[in-house]
Amino acid sequence: MSRPPFLTLPPCARAHRLATSRGEFAVLDALPEGGGGRATALLLPGFTGSKEDFIALLEPLARAGVRAVAVDGRGQYESPGPDDERAYALAELAEDVHAQAAALGEGPVHLVGHSFGGLVARAAVLADARPFRSLTLMSSGPAAVAPGQRDRTRMLIHALAELRLDMESVWREKVLLDGPLSDDAFQRRRWLATAPAQLVGAGRHLIDTADRTAELAATALPKHVLSGEEDFAWPVPVMDAMAAALGARRTVIGGAGHSPAAERPAPTAAALLAFWEAVSPAAPTSP
Repeated sequence: MSRPPFLTLPPCARAHRLATSRGEFAVLDALPEGGGGRATALLLPGFTGSKEDFIALLEPLARAGVRAVAVDGRGQYESPGPDDERAYALAELAEDVHAQAAALGEGPVHLVGHSFGGLVARAAVLADARPFRSLTLMSSGPAAVAPGQRDRTRMLIHALAELRLDMESVWREKVLLDGPLSDDAFQRRRWLATAPAQLVGAGRHLIDTADRTAELAATALPKHVLSGEEDFAWPVPVMDAMAAALGARRTVIGGAGHSPAAERPAPTAAALLAFWEAVSPAAPTSP
């Protein structure tokens, strides 16, 4: 679970609800000075995450001329979602991303997906790549997560879908498992606001999603694989191999683990900007 380094929005950003053809989504929306921007980035959070996981990227991206929009997906934190696991099929989530990109109204966007958000981003690109300028998979691998994480995810699914425990009870079990330092007030609030069906649906994808690297490699969209130097969800060598198979740009952020946007935001923002400049002449050149 990513821990945002702070929660106060920078002056360039505002929280609002993005109205789309698929419903409303809670977003943090950072605009370059003077409004508008030379590029737009849509940032998708990971499993148990939220838009706040990108909060430290908003100001450096906006300062460089990029409109940065971080979104809560359906059922995540402040975006509503149905109590039906079928609503969280990857195809459904991909349609949400297309609707979000269209609602921004600024043409093709740079798409960034962190962890589970990378699986969603990949599904959106494979369904229709036209709304996107580029794809960055951040700390996200080609298929199911590592065995240890699969076991933890199965435990969560069992608790929510089979034992029907409430979210507060599961949170208490998580704190016992992860230690008292994990009992963070914001993370608890976010956890309790998330739809259990979203966690179950996303969790099943993390356990059994298919490797679609070959399909993704066949798309012409510029690709970027970015991660920390170690990762508990997908081993770094797995992401290295995926990047090579995709013909993607590869960035490893020193000193970061699974959440480089939260742990090392400055070099993460710089890496994103450098990639976007390389693939699109409309993108800025520095944070």
